[in-house]
Amino acid sequence: MRHKSKGPSRGIRVADQIQRDLAELIPRELRNPRIGLVTLTEVEITPDYAYATVYFSTLGGEPQEAADALNESAGYLRNLLFKRLHIHTVPTLRFKHDTSVERGAEMSQLINEALRNTAKD
Repeated sequence: MRHKSKGPSRGIRVADQIQRDLAELIPRELRNPRIGLVTLTEVEITPDYAYATVYFSTLGGEPQEAADALNESAGYLRNLLFKRLHIHTVPTLRFKHDTSVERGAEMSQLINEALRNTAKD
């Protein structure tokens, strides 16, 4: 008889742990001014744990510069994760700027503008 797990799958738990650890490591270990203030929004991990895509948003910085700086430091961060995580394979990190926050703000602004125009009519 198969038992259903009640909690999230192992991949989700590993991705969440990577996100928590990186959120702590990036501001403490990386002193690159190009990175600025970053917030990690999501980590997607491949089923074989070979790669992890880390999505981030920036505050007051250039997103492409931050992505370049984070990707340059990805090997160093992976090494630090290896020391913290107790898994056989620590994934190779890829950092991508998450544009969902900006798109959400744009959509909210468009909705507010449309509501103002409707109220005037």
